[in-house]
Amino acid sequence: MLSSRPISSCEWSCRTCDYASDHQRRQLVWEEVSDHPLKPLVVTVTESRVTRRTLGGSTTSSTGSSTPTPTLESLAAALEGTDPLTQFARQEMDPLSKMAADMWEPAPTDRRKSKDSLLDDTIEPWSARKSAILSKFTTSEKLSIVTSFLSGGEKVVVKAQSSVVDKVKNRLEQLDDFEEGSVRQMLDLTQQEYMNRIEQLNQELVQAWHHDQRVKALKIAIQCSKLLVDTSVIQFYPSKFVLITDILDIFGKLVYDRLRTKAEYYVPGSKTPTSLPESFTPDMVPESAKETCRNWFYKIASIRELVPRLYVEMAILKSYSFLTSSEFSQALLRLTRMIRGIGDPLVAVYARCYLCRVGMAVTTGDRDYLKENFYDFLATYNQLFSPSVRTELNRQKVDLSTYLTLYTPALDWILQGVAANAPEKLLVEILARCKEKCNNSALLLNTIMAAFKPSYIATRALQFIELVSACDEEGFPQYLLFRTLGLCLALADPPPEHRLQVLNDVWRVVSRLSDAGQYVSCAEVWVQFAVRHFSPREVNTFLGDIIRHMSPERAYEHHYPQLQAVVEKVLFHTRDFESLFTMDKFLPLLDLFQKESIKVEVCKNIMDAFTRSNVQQEPTNDPVITNALMFICRVMHDSVNALTVDDEKRQIGNLISGFVKKVDYGRDFEQQLSFYVEARSAFPNLDSVHAQLVQSVNRLSVETRRIVKGHHTRKTAAFVRACAAYCYITIPSITSVLTRLELYLLSGQVALLNQCLGQADACFKAALSLVPELPRTIEVDGKQRSSEPYLVSYLCHFLSTLLVVPDSPEQGVLYLTRGLLKVLQHYAWEPTSNARPVVYLHVLDMLSAAAQESYPYHIEKVDSNDTLYGSDPKFISEINKMCSVLLDEILGHLKYLGTSEQLQKQALLALDLFGRVVVRGNLKEPSLAVLAMNLWNLAHRHGYIDPKLSARTVEYLKKKSMQPGGNPYADLVTKLQLKKT
Repeated sequence: MLSSRPISSCEWSCRTCDYASDHQRRQLVWEEVSDHPLKPLVVTVTESRVTRRTLGGSTTSSTGSSTPTPTLESLAAALEGTDPLTQFARQEMDPLSKMAADMWEPAPTDRRKSKDSLLDDTIEPWSARKSAILSKFTTSEKLSIVTSFLSGGEKVVVKAQSSVVDKVKNRLEQLDDFEEGSVRQMLDLTQQEYMNRIEQLNQELVQAWHHDQRVKALKIAIQCSKLLVDTSVIQFYPSKFVLITDILDIFGKLVYDRLRTKAEYYVPGSKTPTSLPESFTPDMVPESAKETCRNWFYKIASIRELVPRLYVEMAILKSYSFLTSSEFSQALLRLTRMIRGIGDPLVAVYARCYLCRVGMAVTTGDRDYLKENFYDFLATYNQLFSPSVRTELNRQKVDLSTYLTLYTPALDWILQGVAANAPEKLLVEILARCKEKCNNSALLLNTIMAAFKPSYIATRALQFIELVSACDEEGFPQYLLFRTLGLCLALADPPPEHRLQVLNDVWRVVSRLSDAGQYVSCAEVWVQFAVRHFSPREVNTFLGDIIRHMSPERAYEHHYPQLQAVVEKVLFHTRDFESLFTMDKFLPLLDLFQKESIKVEVCKNIMDAFTRSNVQQEPTNDPVITNALMFICRVMHDSVNALTVDDEKRQIGNLISGFVKKVDYGRDFEQQLSFYVEARSAFPNLDSVHAQLVQSVNRLSVETRRIVKGHHTRKTAAFVRACAAYCYITIPSITSVLTRLELYLLSGQVALLNQCLGQADACFKAALSLVPELPRTIEVDGKQRSSEPYLVSYLCHFLSTLLVVPDSPEQGVLYLTRGLLKVLQHYAWEPTSNARPVVYLHVLDMLSAAAQESYPYHIEKVDSNDTLYGSDPKFISEINKMCSVLLDEILGHLKYLGTSEQLQKQALLALDLFGRVVVRGNLKEPSLAVLAMNLWNLAHRHGYIDPKLSARTVEYLKKKSMQPGGNPYADLVTKLQLKKT
């Protein structure tokens, strides 16, 4: 087991690889040299020339781009012995390493189950933060990278030599394109090029492991860690940390998986070795695997420089589980204290961040190291404002506030671990420590408010306002602190007696901000505090203050996202839209959105919130609300043009239709119709809105009939005729033929229900004239289908209505039915379709019902043809003539099907017609009996009819034959049976 005592940096630098005592120690030959073997040479590679520059090993710079990068010859020599890890490296690659080679990201770390694992549930995963860091901390400056493992490009210079022979050898080695022991410094890389190089190193590491080159993989991990010393482009450092630690995570996972694969053990009572389970204990690990594990830590202990030695050990920290279960806490505290040796505070805080992240993955119950890391940062906090730091920032032309924001990702991660499930007294302790140790604690206050439970912050809101107000503006601006405080109070409420004072104290400072960006970033957070806890009067004042700050010099044009957030939060917390629209500052706030697309999006959000909030509430007729919503809907409607996509039209149409349905004037039907008239003129370009208006007016007409119980007065009769006229006028403006057909039929039915016979006739005629315009294909479930099935269904519905429509005295007998047949005769049907004869069969059904003395259904107070004609012989004669024509048409189609060899369609149509003849016709007529017999024979000629269906048909005819006057049916059954036998 490794010693857990703190080791000084000098001791670490001089320590050699001490292998196990049972291995023979090699005798080293002492030789006097004139130069240190680890003295590095950095080759600067530019686009046009190669510059050689030897760096001294005595002094180093943590911020410059020419960071000393020692070669790894001595370490490589130590690693090329016959230790167990090298022996394993020559063996076959294990499956887990293959998995790592295929996937460049490490698998999620296995967390040990513990009763103290509550810490994990309250901490945001690091993976959720990485993308935000990479997108926020970017740079346009040129970057550099120092490595030995990227081939390609210019020739590089290898180790510095002193003798003539070595110089000649050095020249020869320059002819090689790539040599592993060389060191290359690439300058003038863009951010994307730098990230590509890091990804190449990532791939090199995994491929080296894939090819059993464990030493090379370790060297790559070491050189990647050294890149974290370089702060020459300081604003990019957080993103660099994310990229490099991803590689270290992969390295740590490869080492751990390799050790676990090799650590086979014997289950008690078994002689067969098996792999370690997920939750193994150190006593299950064989001594050979422990020896290999120690060798890894010994090799890392020999790394000369502090930062790479720390990072590589932290990367494989989980492998301590193979040695002892008590090492984690001691190792975490030891590494925490070793980080105190890093001079640059930015490098140090990110090293602490990585240590805390690794520590949370291996232990969940112990958090002492988290507090110690945070308190160590507090001890060096004033160094962030030291003259040396300011000098470096001036050199890089980075202001102090930008510099301080570089600390937030690392500091937030450390403190969230400290604050996770922490008691409230810890917040008091940390605040006291910050006040004692730090002069300008703005950065710390921001991190504390973000890390601790919002309820802790809310109960001390006034105290935090006092602390924020006392902070120096230099470095970390106050408005960010007030914004963070507002975010906390959005999640937890301060005591009721403090709320007004909290808002007044904060807004007294925020309202004096001259920078529009700083002001609106606070306003978008604090507006929800005002909406949740105060009356519309205070919210209206708040919105007015926003308008006052954003109007000068058209500042609103640069802050549309923040203003959108203001509106969304007001809508989210508003339940009383009447009070919202009565605010004299709400609609002027919408006028700040001068960009049409943004304004339309805001209006859609308003309408969506209004529709959702009123799902369970009564409809509205308040003129303030309706006028405001009408204005908002006009904004959305006017954005629709020829280039607007269908989905956008559908969305806007649905929102406006939802508004139309929510407006209800109760019994004031005339006012309701006036609103629909106004809406039709306001929204002329959306079919869905016009269709909704027609539906709403028809509903209004039916509601009128319900109230008067079908007995219209002169006034109500005029009103329902006006409703019918509205529908008849509105429907033609709709583009979709299908929608017009449906609405004409529906409006005609409603007019007929209200005894508006002339209006009903007009609607039915319009529907018939529209049938030829029906497109041949319609879209069903995203696919184009033939429209004939729809047309057949529609005409069946239409025929059921025509049965009760009385004939006009100015027109002929069944003039609407004749008009329908004329349309069908000229309609361009598909040649192979049975649609037209099927419709003719349904017309026969309707005519059969029309010939009866009393129709099966009626419309109240509407006299149908059975009452008008009373089965007059002339009327029956006209029906018979029409039936004869239809039969001729169907028989002609049957003949066509036979000649075109469509025998199955012919059989089915013949059987359908047979059913109509025997059910609707008079079989006492010899001609009909013969027709029925011929149709039966035709249907069964080629065997396409289901025998069960034939049997049921015969049974039906037998039952009919047993009824009075059933002789014709009995004769037919006899013939069918004879034919069947």
